[in-house]
Amino acid sequence: MNLDPCTYVIFGATGNLSRIKLMPALYHLDVANRLPDGTRIVAIGRRPWDQDKWLSEVRDMVTAKAKDEFDESVFQRFCTRLVYHQGDLGEAQCFSQLATLLNDKAKFAHNIAFYLSISPSDFGPVMEMLSNNQLFNEELGWRRVIIEKPFGYDSESAHALQKRISHYLTEEQIYRIDHYLGKGMVQNVLVFRFANVMLEPLWNRNYIDHIQITHSEEIGIDSRGDYYNGAGAMRDMLQSHLLQLLTLVTMEPPASMEAESLRDEKVKVLKSIRPIPKEAVHGHAFRAQYAPGHINGERVNGYLQEANIPADSITETYASMKLHIDNWRWRGVPMYLRTGKRMAKAQSTISICFRHPPLQFFRDTNMQCMTQNWILLGIQPEECIRIEMTVKEPGLEMKTRTSSLDASFRNEDEKAIDAYEDLLLDVLKGDRSLFLRFDEVEHAWRIVDPILQTWAIERDFIATYPAGSWGPEDSRLFEKSDHFWRSTLTPECK
Repeated sequence: MNLDPCTYVIFGATGNLSRIKLMPALYHLDVANRLPDGTRIVAIGRRPWDQDKWLSEVRDMVTAKAKDEFDESVFQRFCTRLVYHQGDLGEAQCFSQLATLLNDKAKFAHNIAFYLSISPSDFGPVMEMLSNNQLFNEELGWRRVIIEKPFGYDSESAHALQKRISHYLTEEQIYRIDHYLGKGMVQNVLVFRFANVMLEPLWNRNYIDHIQITHSEEIGIDSRGDYYNGAGAMRDMLQSHLLQLLTLVTMEPPASMEAESLRDEKVKVLKSIRPIPKEAVHGHAFRAQYAPGHINGERVNGYLQEANIPADSITETYASMKLHIDNWRWRGVPMYLRTGKRMAKAQSTISICFRHPPLQFFRDTNMQCMTQNWILLGIQPEECIRIEMTVKEPGLEMKTRTSSLDASFRNEDEKAIDAYEDLLLDVLKGDRSLFLRFDEVEHAWRIVDPILQTWAIERDFIATYPAGSWGPEDSRLFEKSDHFWRSTLTPECK
């Protein structure tokens, strides 16, 4: 596909996201010759840097990520695309000078993508200033705005933010980014489901017992104390990333892979999720904080000992919930979601448990470890698809064991592609299929709002779990006595 050149304008370019993700991703797109000739990258930051200082900083960002794959000749080409624009987002002069810079059509492409790697509270004011300086004018080329999560703090604030930015942009110009959807294995979920016809007859309440989605992290909150204490695990991960994974696993086949068809089916799932009454929150959701413990043999602080965290904070670093999708395909199948920091292992998995086989046939045999079948989708760090089956052990007796059919997502000679590379390229293409539409955001907030409202007024107590563990005891969420959190991608005999 031949793409027209574009000018990427990155607000917050000196921040952590740009340093770790955006600039390395743009460099790798240049390595792959996916950035059209004439594409420029304008970095906006408050620091009093000149162009040479910015190029030096970008070199550090890129080499830290590329390591042995760094190509000096490509980097020199990449440097010709880079421009540093110093300015304070709170000052009108920053935007008038930016407009003057971008209006030099001999240097900058007519198409412009604005990446807002800034605080959500700054989204509205920045868009207003861009609009006042005619930078959303599409007479000569397209204008697209990429917004990082969180989109709002709850349903009410999300609506208020949407109303404000709608003054300046159409829905087609807004790209709400969820980097989780750019991960190759997440996209492979769609291929796994809809390109393999043998699974479709089984993908429903008649054969599937329950579904689990887990995102666990070994790290704590690092230097994000101020942000995290106001957000918590439910807003940071469950409302966004994990609900998105749930829609991909449970949605109906879309009419096509076009953006609107795909997003229509995801919204149908979110609309079908049974509302949680406030009086039933404790039966459907659980929260906890990590306490001091050990990660990889090293002693680590608890959440309350982290920097910028109040001593009486009840912000959750672990959140789990049970949902039901009330439609023909999934009625009666519980969906369990959980996320946590400072847990035993960093991984993201989707675990699909099938119903028990009828055991009457095996009643007079020496059967042990008669486990249910599982389909395990490893998202990160291990990218895999694994189907667990019960097989007979060799020998004279009727004994069984669990065996697995494994399909690796990536061959050994194939390199991993960062999610941001895919998503930044999709912005150039105008492909919005992996970006969120507002009604997706809206319905996701409606699901978790009752939980957040209940937790907000219950400030006396929050459970804890030792850092380095698999989290707190929250088995009350499970509908059956034989349900348990699946924490590994290897066979478990319960």
